[in-house]
Amino acid sequence: MNKQFHHRPLPDDALEQIFLEARTYNGWLDRPVTDEQLRAIWNLARMGPTSANMLPARIVWAKSADAKQRLAELAGGTNPAKILQAPVTAIIGYDIDFHDQLPWLFPHTDARSWFEGDEQGRELAAIRNSSLQGAYFIIAARALGLDTGPMSGFDNAKVDAAFFADQPRVRSNFICSVGYGDPATIFERSPRPDFDTFNRIA
Repeated sequence: MNKQFHHRPLPDDALEQIFLEARTYNGWLDRPVTDEQLRAIWNLARMGPTSANMLPARIVWAKSADAKQRLAELAGGTNPAKILQAPVTAIIGYDIDFHDQLPWLFPHTDARSWFEGDEQGRELAAIRNSSLQGAYFIIAARALGLDTGPMSGFDNAKVDAAFFADQPRVRSNFICSVGYGDPATIFERSPRPDFDTFNRIA
């Protein structure tokens, strides 16, 4: 029997940890992140909704010195230093052939047939939903007491060849460092618009 939960707003300290005081970090304290913590991030992030439970994200966690070095060599700007210093940087990719997993991920109907023969549509769905999963990833890490540093600024094709060679239908979306952020490396918070700037209620 499913437990019944009473939906209520999170306390202010939880909102501060996940959103209001959380920041994107550019440098990291010398504190390790365990494999158990990485698994805990996934176990939370996987619960976020995706279309037809397609869960197209495929993640490689660059944690070893060798993996971090290889990833850093494929990044640009100031990103290599961030990758090398972080305890781990996750490469969040998406599987264009996610539909092959739908018979067990979404067994309620023949969802695989919805996407068969439409690679362009699958790629669009995979990018959109893996981006959602990437956002869940960030929220999960923060909820578990970790900090994050999401990044673009890398050679996607070379990262795919280096880290997804055994999964040729997977493409990288973005990367995200995880650890304990160094407060000295963050900028002043950039502006956040009020509701009326970019919203309207129709």
